Amino acid sequence: MKLSFLGNWRKRHRPAFGVGVLSVGGDGDDGDGHEGLAELLSECELLREQARRTGVELDDSAASLEALDQLVPRWRDDEETLAWLGNDAGLYLGTVVVRTVPGARWEIWPNGQPVVRLASGREIDVVEAGHEWASSGVPELSQLYAEVTEG
Repeated sequence: MKLSFLGNWRKRHRPAFGVGVLSVGGDGDDGDGHEGLAELLSECELLREQARRTGVELDDSAASLEALDQLVPRWRDDEETLAWLGNDAGLYLGTVVVRTVPGARWEIWPNGQPVVRLASGREIDVVEAGHEWASSGVPELSQLYAEVTEG
């Protein structure tokens, strides 16, 4: 459904950039808290649907990041889709890292921004990386993953 006033509002108010997570309760250091957070952040519905339409199955593997890098970026003409897809791409990259790199886990910065913390203590702002990938394709998600796993 197209609503003209909504289109005008969107022109004046840029689409949301980023993801915020609000934590309620304990500090989340127990395994269950991180596991629940990882499950929540791994949904990436828009990205998974876009990939599925092109025959790419996102199985949370490094190979699926390479397949995403090969997608034709038809979403770049739609600012709203671009913003959401950037969020999802970053969260998906983080999901792959958390599920495949020993010691990697999700952390939430005080401003609500989810990041991936490696066993070394290095933090990666995967949402920012996802937005860069969605808008320009550079750096590639598979390249970022390779950099994370190398050191």
